[in-house]
Amino acid sequence: MAGAPAVYRLLAHNSARQSENKMHDDGVARQFGFGGGLVPGVDVYAYMTHPAVAHWGSAFLDAGRFQVRFLKPVYDGELATVTAREVDGGLAIDLSCRDELCATGEASLPGAAPPPMAAFTMAAAVEPRPPADAESLRVGRWLGIRPLAVTAAFATQYLADVREAHGLYAAEGLCHPGLLPRLMNWALTHNVVLGPWIHVGSTVEHFARVAIGDQLRVGAKIVANYERKGHRLVELEGVIVANDTTPIARVSHSAIWRPRAAAG
Repeated sequence: MAGAPAVYRLLAHNSARQSENKMHDDGVARQFGFGGGLVPGVDVYAYMTHPAVAHWGSAFLDAGRFQVRFLKPVYDGELATVTAREVDGGLAIDLSCRDELCATGEASLPGAAPPPMAAFTMAAAVEPRPPADAESLRVGRWLGIRPLAVTAAFATQYLADVREAHGLYAAEGLCHPGLLPRLMNWALTHNVVLGPWIHVGSTVEHFARVAIGDQLRVGAKIVANYERKGHRLVELEGVIVANDTTPIARVSHSAIWRPRAAAG
């Protein structure tokens, strides 16, 4: 087990400028009071996994847990500084830009057993997708994705998108763990048509690594839909499964699906 680097720096990259989510577009994001298009929260999450993988190696992908909360926006081209420190056998991991704390996280290696597959419904994605509203995002609804075949080209492009240079993934033929919360985003976007929206936090419990050649599916249940400070939020609890047999991760995921308008 290598030591976690005290500081990891990279230039943030907005990989979603062409996304259906226009919160990643400069003009639309500014209408909501931001300085420009947001770097996706799932990519910020990916940046923050670097110290955990440096510390525990592939063991983190097999049995790690990572909880991340996003506090401030991260913008394209900014210098992102990820710091890690050991706390109670785990890591406290923060990401800062512009001398501001933008995200905070806690990583550990608890080695929890995967949940029973019978507890989750592996729903199919819906076409045509209804607009996001109280009914389409109702509590209790199960969401799925269009299955993802993890190819070598996909895994390589993902590493480039999140500016990851750790050699573990190429050496062992693995996909980056930042993909897992991205799949929970897909559980939303493959089933409803959203306006500009914001990922606000995720907790991921790993049970197995994602290898090139795997086919991934998601079973995610909407467990909350509520208003807070003028925002409308949705919370999901789900499982990611490889090849219809192997639980990869359990994910708790929250997003603002309808942000409040900017003042003025």
